[in-house]
Amino acid sequence: MTSKYLRVIEELSQTGQSKMKVFGNSMLPIIKSGSLLTFQKYDEYEIGDIVFCKVKGRFIDAHKITKKESNKGYLIANNHGFENGWAKIIYGKVIKSEY
Repeated sequence: MTSKYLRVIEELSQTGQSKMKVFGNSMLPIIKSGSLLTFQKYDEYEIGDIVFCKVKGRFIDAHKITKKESNKGYLIANNHGFENGWAKIIYGKVIKSEY
């Protein structure tokens, strides 16, 4: 059994789109725990995008890009100001949230 993260990464690379249920309160009030998110793969991501990525070896399934720097990548943070760290690779961004 592969993790939901690996499944989503595979689907995004094959079809450009995937869905994943997310849990936790770090993105309230934008995203509620238990929401089903639809992710879309893009070539570029912007500040404010809510994304699925990996920071310091840990999957982050729905946090915001707060800064972009060409040498560091993307600074990822939750909706309450906590910064997770820098990510070089973004797998996809949220295009739809269903609760």
